[in-house]
Amino acid sequence: MTNAWMDLAAGGGGIGIGIGVAAVVVVALLIGAFAFGSRQKRKESPPPTPEEQPRMPDEGPVREVRERREPDEMPRSDDRTLPHDLDQGSRTAPGQERPRWDEGSSGSFGSGGPGGR
Repeated sequence: MTNAWMDLAAGGGGIGIGIGVAAVVVVALLIGAFAFGSRQKRKESPPPTPEEQPRMPDEGPVREVRERREPDEMPRSDDRTLPHDLDQGSRTAPGQERPRWDEGSSGSFGSGGPGGR
């Protein structure tokens, strides 16, 4: 080995010490974060007891209502209509049958044909 290699090997000790100090700092930060989180967790209110849990209504479970809705008509005005001027309501659609795709159609992705190659 030449003297150059020995100088490089001897100079690496500072890097090792720096990495060791950085590792100790990271471990100390992790321990501190864990202790801080544990203190915060102890300050929180306890989970609800079984008596405090929500109860089913006396008339039974709430049922899902499945119906088709359609938006209210857009108001006609000569003035400029801004979004906050609109009523964003909807109403029950007159026909409740669900729309179906046509046979041989692929819906919104094209004609359903073999493609335009």
